[in-house]
Amino acid sequence: MLARRIIACLDVRDGQVVKGVKFEGLRSAGEPAALARRYNEEGIDELVILDVTATIEKRRALAATVGAVARELFIPLSVGGGIKDEGDAAAAVEAGADKVSLNTAPLADPDLITRLANRYGSQAVIVAIDAKRAGRGYAVYSRSGTTAAARDAVEWAREAESRGAGEILLTSIDRDGTKAGFDCEMTAAVSAAVNIPVIASGGAGTFDHFVDVFTAGRADAALAASIFHYSEHAVADLKQHLQARGIPMRLTRST
Repeated sequence: MLARRIIACLDVRDGQVVKGVKFEGLRSAGEPAALARRYNEEGIDELVILDVTATIEKRRALAATVGAVARELFIPLSVGGGIKDEGDAAAAVEAGADKVSLNTAPLADPDLITRLANRYGSQAVIVAIDAKRAGRGYAVYSRSGTTAAARDAVEWAREAESRGAGEILLTSIDRDGTKAGFDCEMTAAVSAAVNIPVIASGGAGTFDHFVDVFTAGRADAALAASIFHYSEHAVADLKQHLQARGIPMRLTRST
């Protein structure tokens, strides 16, 4: 079994890290570079920066923020938010991103996934899917969870893979910020449909929520924000908890 990854997410607005519940009620959680430095020291496997209002405001994720965070890291950095074309992706990479995360743009222009995969390699292209439960399926939403995309999450994940995506970042809008646990059923459905890694996001609150999403949810990686930002749980302790339950983790200085 391949080692599972723990990923911290910095949702950024106006240069500050914010966190809300179900994509609403955002409140400040700190300064991006300072949090990145802490996570790097604590042994997080990867970091994701998402400019949560970039698409709505039709602007690029702040290059200065990305650069400041990248300088603090010796781990992979992914950047998303407002990446609508090759120019935006290039700006993120030039600022220090190892991977780019696409959400809204490829729903309108799916070939963008292929163009970026051809340019940077599939390993550098993440397709982020924000979804809510809808009957027996999972409805995809775009524009920071504000607009229904008339797509099913499982089918969209399959298409994203076929077009060259290297990973799926799957966020449950229903669970986001609730600390009620990941949506393991949705994660398992998408994981079973694709052959690329699936990163589960939305709902982490306890160590056992990570156990659940790696086992029942079949996730390759798990992303969280609140429980790390507010120092509720230490990354090293989480990894030890998972290893003790037979889930292989990447070794770090902290573990």
